[in-house]
Amino acid sequence: MRTILTTYCRLPKCVLISKHFSPLRSDPHNPFLFNCYSSSTTNMPSSNTPLSDIETAKRNAARAAVKEHFDPSARYVGIGSGSTIVYVVEAIQELDDPRIANINFIPTGYQSRQMILRANLKDLKFDSLPAKPLIDVAFDGADEIDDSLNCIKGGGACLYQEKLVATQARKFICVADHRKLQPRLLTFWKYIPIEVEPLATHTVMNAILGLGATSAVLREGHMMKAGPIKTDQDNFIIDAYFQPLLLPADVEKSGSLHEVQKGMEGKGEGGVWEVAELAREIKAIEGVLSVGLFVGENGEQATRRGAGRGGQKPVAAYFGMEDGSVTVRVANEDGTATVREK
Repeated sequence: MRTILTTYCRLPKCVLISKHFSPLRSDPHNPFLFNCYSSSTTNMPSSNTPLSDIETAKRNAARAAVKEHFDPSARYVGIGSGSTIVYVVEAIQELDDPRIANINFIPTGYQSRQMILRANLKDLKFDSLPAKPLIDVAFDGADEIDDSLNCIKGGGACLYQEKLVATQARKFICVADHRKLQPRLLTFWKYIPIEVEPLATHTVMNAILGLGATSAVLREGHMMKAGPIKTDQDNFIIDAYFQPLLLPADVEKSGSLHEVQKGMEGKGEGGVWEVAELAREIKAIEGVLSVGLFVGENGEQATRRGAGRGGQKPVAAYFGMEDGSVTVRVANEDGTATVREK
């Protein structure tokens, strides 16, 4: 019988359920510092405002993505919740095309909608979309993106609506800075955000530990007495820490050997998972609304087979680099991705 220990991390009132009796180390990328309700993601900067190197990288990536994928004659455009998306909206405004006034911009949450309104763009809630046409393009950020364009999202607690918009778009375009460009998920960003029904919080935490997570954290607010962060759906967020996730290619490579390497099956042995397998296992837990792993098909793959919907993965991801350049990962038809420099 596993003994579950409840302790507290160094962040305010952050309940940690872990297999190990040790406080969670402070993480500079912790979602408490960058959440969906942060004013930093809703204040539109002037294009002349001096920026830090990271913010400059985000702006460069956003401008490149908008230049290549934004069509002023589009009917519906998704606008995500990440801090990078401020610069996507800025780049759209800079086009100064009168046709933009006719576009319906679909937000991925309250904060996203406020950003659209502040930019004097026309917003349309997701549940007001007509049944048939897909969103022409959706722009959003990510917490981490791997070699095959699988993503971790949810650092801002908006993962459910972000996934709704992405899977209703012909193409989803990810915009990020160079820190998010990694070979495998959970390399730099250390946890998977999971949106859960509050009543099921502890049973979901225990189930996640049963899948091999090293810890499961109930995400709490900045103030000690504020309690857990609530999503736009009035749910809680659990951040689940796992080992770096395998790609299907890693499993295939191991399977082609005479003997499969231990833990390389990607089915949880030793806590090692293939990314899509883990996404399915977590989503199957009763009480889980959404998992912050964006895996499977992209929108172009889904529309090619006549699915009538989009996909979770982006068709391209734009990364602003430290030297001022932009690196792009572009999806191939077989689901792999190719890197190109701009």
